[in-house]
Amino acid sequence: METSSECGILKAHPLLTFKSGNYSYRIERKGDQSLYSVTDGVQTITVPVGWAFGLGQAGQTYVFERDGRFYESRVSYYKAIDGLDITMGAINQAPLDLLQAAGREMGKLDSAQCFHCHASNAGEGLHLNLADMVAGIDCDRCHGPSADHIAGFKTGKPVAMKKLTDGSAEQMNVFCGGCHRTWDEIATGPKLGIANVRFQAYRITNSKCYDSADARISCTTCHDPHQALNRDEASYDSKCLACHAEGGKATLRRCKVSKNNCASCHMPQIDMPGSHHSFTDHQIRIVRLHEPYPE
Repeated sequence: METSSECGILKAHPLLTFKSGNYSYRIERKGDQSLYSVTDGVQTITVPVGWAFGLGQAGQTYVFERDGRFYESRVSYYKAIDGLDITMGAINQAPLDLLQAAGREMGKLDSAQCFHCHASNAGEGLHLNLADMVAGIDCDRCHGPSADHIAGFKTGKPVAMKKLTDGSAEQMNVFCGGCHRTWDEIATGPKLGIANVRFQAYRITNSKCYDSADARISCTTCHDPHQALNRDEASYDSKCLACHAEGGKATLRRCKVSKNNCASCHMPQIDMPGSHHSFTDHQIRIVRLHEPYPE
């Protein structure tokens, strides 16, 4: 998450426009601030963009505040089209008035979840502490308060912070799924169909080879949260072969077709309607031509 003043996409795009039905949208840069406007040709709502959610690898959605309430913008920026389109969650929802056309009102729970996952020190539970909030994810967000840890270096006795690499696959899945959505959260909720491909922790739990006790299939085995996402599919082969190989600690059969570029076949790219983006499906499986998307 970034503040409007720090947002690189809004800086690089001083004017973004879009039209949907009777409503026209405009995000215009004014100094260090971006203003979000929607009009039906008669009335206009104009508000400052408060925060940009998402760094733009796929897209970016904006949150604004009006009359003490938070709203998610009805339009979002999408990298693939380098412009605005309807926010995914609003695609099938026709606005009843100008305010709904501007954005979706976020309740206390919704607001808390969004800020807690995209920022650090955003408060506890349903209480948002915007005064102390740090836009984006820092050490504290995953490892807990760092003040005592840093102060300890001055005395030569640094206090250890929470270590996340020693847990089982399930422990890491639940921890990362706190933001990336756990199996329980998605499986017990409304059916989302192909839209659930975004939720990696949920998808990988559905994999036949998933073992809740085996750290070899935990989130951090493949992904280093301190580094940018590695998009070289072949580099993940060693992770797959740690289980799917012959001898050693391998426990699962090896692929009969190849031992190279495993993810390109067994973790397919799925186009999610409305997202202008393909997501890697983390439900590891043998993919068959024309098969329906596995819920």
